[in-house]
Amino acid sequence: MPWNSQGGGGPWGNGGGNNGGQNPWGKRPSGGNGGGSTPPDLDEMIRKGQDRLKKMFPGGGGGAKGIVLIGLAIIGIWLLTGFYRVQPGEQGVTLLFGKWVGTTGPGLNYFLPAPIGEVITPNVERTNQIEVGYRGSGMGNSGTRDVPEESLMLTGDQNIIDIDYVVQWRIRDAGAYLFNIRDPETTIKLASESAIREVVGKTDLEEALTVGRVQVEEQTRTLLQSILDGYQSGIFVSEVKMQKVDPPREVIDAFNDVQRARQDRDRSRNEALAYRNDIIPRAKGDAERMILEARAYKDQVVKDAQGEASRFDSVYNSYLTAKDVTKRRLYLETLQQVLKDSNKIILDQKDGNGVVPYLPLPEIQKQSATQSSGGNN
Repeated sequence: MPWNSQGGGGPWGNGGGNNGGQNPWGKRPSGGNGGGSTPPDLDEMIRKGQDRLKKMFPGGGGGAKGIVLIGLAIIGIWLLTGFYRVQPGEQGVTLLFGKWVGTTGPGLNYFLPAPIGEVITPNVERTNQIEVGYRGSGMGNSGTRDVPEESLMLTGDQNIIDIDYVVQWRIRDAGAYLFNIRDPETTIKLASESAIREVVGKTDLEEALTVGRVQVEEQTRTLLQSILDGYQSGIFVSEVKMQKVDPPREVIDAFNDVQRARQDRDRSRNEALAYRNDIIPRAKGDAERMILEARAYKDQVVKDAQGEASRFDSVYNSYLTAKDVTKRRLYLETLQQVLKDSNKIILDQKDGNGVVPYLPLPEIQKQSATQSSGGNN
């Protein structure tokens, strides 16, 4: 045996000779020439351990049952830690050995506790915001920093435009958000740049700067949402809002001059249109009035002529019935018509003295009329 050696001890003992070998316990067996103690008995050691357990758990053989009860209690407490609460505005993402297995809504729920299971509860109602084209420092416009590599893009009419915008988004599906994309914010930013460049590339510069801003925002939001849905990202894009839409800084002064010239052109055009819209309806109205007056005059002349013709026919018929009477009546009516507005003087032609008496009848009539009017007053 390796521990037997002449004239020396083995690795577990010291001393000894040829008459006895050492055992694995480091002592010589009793009864040998070399002497020593006996090795420990394994059965005795097990028995002593059982005795110690019995002392710890009174009742004799109930020690094993106690160990089982303690184990069951520990398992029960461990299982009770699997209850969790999802607050309003959150979703519970359950993981089994690190793998996403389900999503739960607000309320009290249960899932296997750690280290087997795990629950993550991200907020799905908070609106997040990503700045593209600039970086704000929270100190107003003076604290913003322009990022031209994100904001400069080409329009549909081959012009360069500088657009700063923000993307507002929130989580729609927490599980897809956590496990389908690695870096959500970077993904949203890059996808939004791609979407807005595609939309602006189909839009003219002037339209993007003025009336087409709302349309560009809505089309960008729709396209960005489509891209993220294709990634199964679990993200909802609520709004894309342009903060600044300008030409590049190097040509903005020249561009402003062009814009002012266009505004002057539009103003002059609008003034001309306003003058045209004022003068043309007025001329049309005057022309229509003249036409109506001419028609009315025509109708009046025709009716008067028809009336005169009817009156002449009536007089002629009367004349045919009684010629003498009609002649006298016409003669008297004519004299009355001629002399009604003339001054009349009566002369006495029977006076033989050759003196023409004169009676100022017009003055007498005037005096009579004056006296009559005074008496009435």
